[in-house]
Amino acid sequence: MAQEFRLPDLGEGLTEAELVSWTVEVGQTIELNQVVGEVETAKALVELPSPYAGVVEELLVPVGSTVPVGTPIIRIATDTGNETQADTPVLVGYGPVAAAVSKRARRRSVPPPESDTAPSSTAPASTAPPKERAAASPSARVAARELGVDLSAVAGTGPSGAVTRDDVQAYAESPRPAPVSSDRETRTPIRSVRKQTAAAVVRSAFTAPHVTEFVTVDVTRSVELLERLRKLPEFEGLPLTALSLVSKAMIVALRENPSLNASWDEENQEIVTKHYVNLGIAAATPRGLVVPHMKDAQSLSLLELCRAITELTAAARSGKIEAAQLTGGTVSITNVGVFGVDTGTPILNPGESAILCLGSITKRPWVHEDELAVRWVTTLSVSFDHRVVDGEQGSKFLASMASMLRDPAELLAHL
Repeated sequence: MAQEFRLPDLGEGLTEAELVSWTVEVGQTIELNQVVGEVETAKALVELPSPYAGVVEELLVPVGSTVPVGTPIIRIATDTGNETQADTPVLVGYGPVAAAVSKRARRRSVPPPESDTAPSSTAPASTAPPKERAAASPSARVAARELGVDLSAVAGTGPSGAVTRDDVQAYAESPRPAPVSSDRETRTPIRSVRKQTAAAVVRSAFTAPHVTEFVTVDVTRSVELLERLRKLPEFEGLPLTALSLVSKAMIVALRENPSLNASWDEENQEIVTKHYVNLGIAAATPRGLVVPHMKDAQSLSLLELCRAITELTAAARSGKIEAAQLTGGTVSITNVGVFGVDTGTPILNPGESAILCLGSITKRPWVHEDELAVRWVTTLSVSFDHRVVDGEQGSKFLASMASMLRDPAELLAHL
């Protein structure tokens, strides 16, 4: 008896996903909850565990295709004498699984076929035994996700031809021609994260009336504080950066300026002020811009904020962020300073009324105590929804941020 595994509901209002890779092939015997492939949604990279045990009869969707939820993606023959079926298909990382994923099954899974596409739905199922294919080390798979490399295109140099992390790195750094439509143009289809980002920023830009304000501030004392904190054993091994301190200052500033931690309810014509802070941190990833959120950030210490930012951005860049962490934000920060940029005019995330931009922190000539001196200086900007936030409120918020970063003793007094 053949069973069709349909693309399950991925939650968070997502209605489609792009098939990134198959980890099984036609003719292969698989176990219950064995990962058969990976899909990429507008929010995360997700593994698909099979709800059936049996033999792969047909791969119904080619790699690279974007399909709606409910679309049959793989056909599995289950009349093999050891038929087992999960009660409900469950996605790895999205709630409890019906049964533990077999590590042995993961080790037996094979990379995608070498062809550019999987067999079409009209192609006959292969009756030949599956070919032996080189495996890839876990670190190689992580590197491939981080660098956007298709493992099936990488020649392995490890034991038995396994792909290593160095193989992935070398492939990513090797020169390859870009997809060219003509001698004068290159066209790149947008999918998943970039497609979602494009739709979100257009919707935000043409829905919320944006206002952006700027302030340039001497943050020398904050830089000195960070240097002292890095020497404490509590922060050992953590990349304590200005972003952590700015995040803490932002949370404190929102207490006196709650309108920046609110949203506009168009349907009911209401302003919804949040009494909690789900702080978004914009992260550049190989898949595009994502903004994962720290839930209830108002309850986190500076140490906890530093750890949460580190873990959240690492998960986002590896593509393993959970969909729930990419929704429900109340306010965000983008750090363009890491690119050496002084400041910017960020676009609001949909559903939020403010986003703070942190520029580069550099040494500049500055008047300090009535004398010209070399100081650490940065520029902050804040974009806000003028339906929710008046100019006075936005200005007071930005001035409060500048004051605490100019003299972090003021920030510590509020903790």
